[in-house]
Amino acid sequence: MTFTDIQTLLEDQFGSIFRANTQNPQPYLVVPADRLVEVCRFLRDDNRLFFDLLACITAIDNGTSAGTMDVIYTLTSIPYEHNLALYVTVARNQPDEPLPGVPSVTSIWRTADWHEREAFDLVGIRFEGHPDLRRILLPTDWVGHPLRSDYQEIDQYHGIRNQ
Repeated sequence: MTFTDIQTLLEDQFGSIFRANTQNPQPYLVVPADRLVEVCRFLRDDNRLFFDLLACITAIDNGTSAGTMDVIYTLTSIPYEHNLALYVTVARNQPDEPLPGVPSVTSIWRTADWHEREAFDLVGIRFEGHPDLRRILLPTDWVGHPLRSDYQEIDQYHGIRNQ
């Protein structure tokens, strides 16, 4: 099944809520955050699609000037051998504001648990409804999110020089 076929099925089901980008080597659909869970559930449960594998969740900080962050979902249907990338774009928070939020998809793909925790830990995306959202790679008392474009590396952590 081609990207266009998948896009058509999704638009038949959900209307024109998607924005497609076909300029990249891997085309993708931009999904509104508030529709993410129902779209993902459809992608997994519809027999024509059967995206049974959430291969990866990646978060990207587009920088302070862009003012946005992207969460990228890479999906695969193992039996049908087709792939799909979904993007969710959220507003980037200011230092004194709560982290931006995206609904968790752990209820759809259990593997999202660790992927979402990594994006939370390193980029600072809050996954609403996640069963155990806590740091996974950094110590629990670490301050900040190291993959943010404005992250300031600390000189020392518990007396250990950071060079």
